[in-house]
Amino acid sequence: MRTFNGFMHGINLGGWLSQYDENTKEYFDTFITKEDIDRIASMGLDHVRLPISYDRLEEEDGTVKEEGYQYIDNAVAWCREAGLHIILDLHNAYGYSFDPLQEIEDRELFFRSEPLWQRFVALWERIAARYSAYPDDVAYELLNEIISPAIAEEWNNIADAAIAAIRRVAPRSWIIVGGVRYNHVTSVPMLHKPADDRIVYNFHCYEPIVFTHQKAFWMPDTIPQDREVLYPDSMKHYEQMTREMGEDPSAEGGLAAMGASENGVDFFTRLFVPAVEAARKNDAPLYCGEYGVIDQAPAESSLHWLEDISSVFETYGIGRALWTYKKKDFGLIGPHYDPIRERMIRLL
Repeated sequence: MRTFNGFMHGINLGGWLSQYDENTKEYFDTFITKEDIDRIASMGLDHVRLPISYDRLEEEDGTVKEEGYQYIDNAVAWCREAGLHIILDLHNAYGYSFDPLQEIEDRELFFRSEPLWQRFVALWERIAARYSAYPDDVAYELLNEIISPAIAEEWNNIADAAIAAIRRVAPRSWIIVGGVRYNHVTSVPMLHKPADDRIVYNFHCYEPIVFTHQKAFWMPDTIPQDREVLYPDSMKHYEQMTREMGEDPSAEGGLAAMGASENGVDFFTRLFVPAVEAARKNDAPLYCGEYGVIDQAPAESSLHWLEDISSVFETYGIGRALWTYKKKDFGLIGPHYDPIRERMIRLL
């Protein structure tokens, strides 16, 4: 399997230009600065993934918001100066968001509405044209976490249209495409064969979610808020907690469906193999754009989880970006990770 050279060891800049806590100039000017990018470079990483909300780049009527592009311009310049590559990840689009905190009546409508997805394609052509001079430094991730498996083929066709539009202005830039079920690794085999050799298959991994998202305030109806979950633990225990969440652990992509007798390297190996095989078959690099553990989990358990998943990333040559650098309940530089941060960084 080919590797995503230059994008093997990275971290997300979540909470800056997407899922931000404040919509003020002061916030955007200070949340991420050149000093942060230099600090990331000093960790020995090779790239950052920058989530971007469409409404930083355009008004509701589609009018371009130049001030939003200025922040991306800065990030690209800082990264290039620091020797880092950067992925521009469109974290949501006009008419679509994965975010459970953002109310959208029909999360499948975007994929079946030609005016909505045509606007999405036009936005990508605009972004790609602006940064096309840096085909090796700036990569484009089409859309974050498509939820519904029912629109898998519609999404494939929209992604193909976006890729064609990008190629009109940026013929050799890297383009990253993920699948459905919140970009679950089991959805990689459902993606279309890449149109060229600069297309990357993408997935996210937070399994077992009962561990990585324990006490998550935005999931009060499904994630226990009053118990501490350890890693490692027995698969039967994780499966039991998954059932308590109202999910079927034996469903496709579920814990029981992996056939692993215990969690650890064997579990992640079994989880990733179908995606690895699809990437090998279609000669595409494989990339994990998000993985990580909430700052509500025991720190040493988080380190054990990171050791196991990182081992499998290394075995298969999978590039990745930890979620996330700062705040957003997963922030690497927050006080929760003080006791293990240096050991974490060595695993990224």
